[in-house]
Amino acid sequence: MLVLFDLLWLLAGLTALYFGAEWLVGGASRLAVRFGISPLVVGLTVVAFGTSAPELFVSIGFNNSGYPGMALGNVIGSNICNIGMVLGISAFICVLGVKSQLVRRDLPVLVLATLAFTMILWDGKITRFEGIFLFIGVLIYTLYQLVLAKKINETEVAADFEEEVDLEAAENDPVWKFSLLIFGGLIGLYFGAKWLEIGGVGLAERMGVPKAVISLTLIAFSTSVPELATSIIASLKRQGDIITGNVIGSCLFNLLCVIGMTAAITPLETGGIAMSDLYVMIAMTVVLFAMMWTGKRITRWEGGILLAGYAGYCIFLWFDRVAVAA
Repeated sequence: MLVLFDLLWLLAGLTALYFGAEWLVGGASRLAVRFGISPLVVGLTVVAFGTSAPELFVSIGFNNSGYPGMALGNVIGSNICNIGMVLGISAFICVLGVKSQLVRRDLPVLVLATLAFTMILWDGKITRFEGIFLFIGVLIYTLYQLVLAKKINETEVAADFEEEVDLEAAENDPVWKFSLLIFGGLIGLYFGAKWLEIGGVGLAERMGVPKAVISLTLIAFSTSVPELATSIIASLKRQGDIITGNVIGSCLFNLLCVIGMTAAITPLETGGIAMSDLYVMIAMTVVLFAMMWTGKRITRWEGGILLAGYAGYCIFLWFDRVAVAA
């Protein structure tokens, strides 16, 4: 019965995080457009940072409450889940196309960010200085995207970002409504992170599962559900290039923005995260790079490899840490 209550806390937390992120992004993006900022810039900044807000609030909450392993596990597990499960399932539905600029520009940045994150965590901790270093990385990347976007403002790429902002609402709705959405979004994110923490920690303690494992699997999967749902819908519409772009962007922001800000506030320690978890994240990223670089697409059998890799990692966690703990 107590396990059921923990699951309900998890569900309540995820629901609050989802609506909190939607309200925050919606309100902030429309308010920015109302004050004269172009939809393209809003899409590359407000929307990009806002969609990482749930992971950010969850990781900061875990770390500040004394569960650094769960804060790290949320990010590492999310990246593994995004590449292995989200892309794997999406590729099963349809072959995922890959835009050439994604392979030449964004994917190498993800590989470098993954390696840099691993090197920083090699000594078992991430200091405030290292957190600030990672966060500066995401600011430079965003600025670089903005500079490039100015050169391709009339292209389809720019249109993709502009579609993420409701221009009609930005022009017609009152400013107080945007402000209320932003405030409500922040409240939702705060309580969502707290409720997710209560459910995740309680579930780990009652089931005798290491907290880091719960974060690497259940919580990481839960925070990746919105990406999975969006990717499945995009796959059914044969919009594979959108899926690959969103996954790579999400992984980048997890490593640079979420971990960077979390460690800048309170230094991080591994807290149950093993080097094997980092090796799996690196391996999944490198395999993805090879798939995209060689064929400029992810086929169904390649999606099967990614999905099998994710399933194998979950099974490994069970035998390596859960069964041992039991």
